[in-house]
Amino acid sequence: MNLANQPVRSYSKETQLASKRVKPTQRQMGEISNKVRKQVKERSKGICEVRIKCRGSRAYEQAHITGRGHIDHKTTADDLKHACVECHDWLDETVEGIKYKRKLREKNEFRK
Repeated sequence: MNLANQPVRSYSKETQLASKRVKPTQRQMGEISNKVRKQVKERSKGICEVRIKCRGSRAYEQAHITGRGHIDHKTTADDLKHACVECHDWLDETVEGIKYKRKLREKNEFRK
């Protein structure tokens, strides 16, 4: 097919801005709302829920059990663990941590 002979279809800036994205982005799906943050903090009482690299240290971070790239719904409290920095790093950056998150996901699926 020779595109040189095809008419140019202009797509004005107005038309571009008028279209709305229907499906939320992965970033939007993975965002943690204030309501969900509060639920996780209340559940953990401020103590690390992972407790693999610590003995119940103070939790500062929300660790996704299901990564943003794999989540197919808005983040809920069941998708998160309240974790200390050391345990959160272990979950995200080591093979053992990734396997542990997979087990947690399977456990969550079983409860639903």
